[in-house]
Amino acid sequence: MLCLDLSGKRALVTGSTRGIGKSIAELLAKAGAKVVITGRDPLRAKEVATEIGEAFGTEALGVAMDMGDTATVKVAYSKIEEEWGGVDILVNNAALTKDRLFLRMSLEDWEEVLRVNLTGTFLVTSMAIKGMLKNRWGRVVNISSVVGFTGNVGQVNYSSTKSALIGFTKSLAKELAGRNITVNAVAPGFIETDMTAVLSEELKQTYLKNIPLGRFGRPEDVAGAVLFLCSDLADYITGEVLHINGGMY
Repeated sequence: MLCLDLSGKRALVTGSTRGIGKSIAELLAKAGAKVVITGRDPLRAKEVATEIGEAFGTEALGVAMDMGDTATVKVAYSKIEEEWGGVDILVNNAALTKDRLFLRMSLEDWEEVLRVNLTGTFLVTSMAIKGMLKNRWGRVVNISSVVGFTGNVGQVNYSSTKSALIGFTKSLAKELAGRNITVNAVAPGFIETDMTAVLSEELKQTYLKNIPLGRFGRPEDVAGAVLFLCSDLADYITGEVLHINGGMY
């Protein structure tokens, strides 16, 4: 029977100590999955893991993982393998912004965003899919963004990485489909998080005018899409992009 039950599945959500990533981890846990919480702060990762584990009655593991540091990513995934033997579900959510107008953007601004958003994603995925290939089952969901399709002033580096994730998703989907591993992407629009809370009210109203549904998204809106793509309901969906933006694109 097709359902949203993820009991017995092991899920890794990168950048899941707050915001969209945390909401995704919570919903996967609610569906019965064991979840790995990662972030640069090891104490925060463990706190969130404990919180989610107790709230949903599932196993949760908190691991420090800096997506911009290859060594720590490898160490973190080795710990996951040691504890759980790998994962069945990977949600590549962790990302970094270094917003500046292009004429003021330094090479460091460019390279750091690519290192975290793309190279970090490549590295985690390359390790996670090994177990999926062996088990002949897996789900990879990459968190892109509406700006990967529309572009945005001051975000040439960030929007470039979010566009690149679409090519990454579609190509990897073709390579892994024969092993029953699906690879999809979710592209959120304007979602209310700590990152967007610092924007001026004037700028928020400007964005709101371009959203037909008349409201900003919630982290739960994105989490619901991810849960769907990880479930049996999405068995025949791969290489796709699900836009969660209230109609703005």
